[in-house]
Amino acid sequence: MPSTTEVKCTSQDCELDMFENHYTYDIADGHTVADLTCPLCGGSDCLQEIEV
Repeated sequence: MPSTTEVKCTSQDCELDMFENHYTYDIADGHTVADLTCPLCGGSDCLQEIEV
């Protein structure tokens, strides 16, 4: 089963509360949430991984 990361956008100006990132391929060991951008506002420094 591919791994899934739940991410929330903490930007006060963004209406997106969370999204899931589904990995269907091998990713680099150093890949983190900091490598992603919010699909709504485009920010990257406002993303935070949700720990389940």
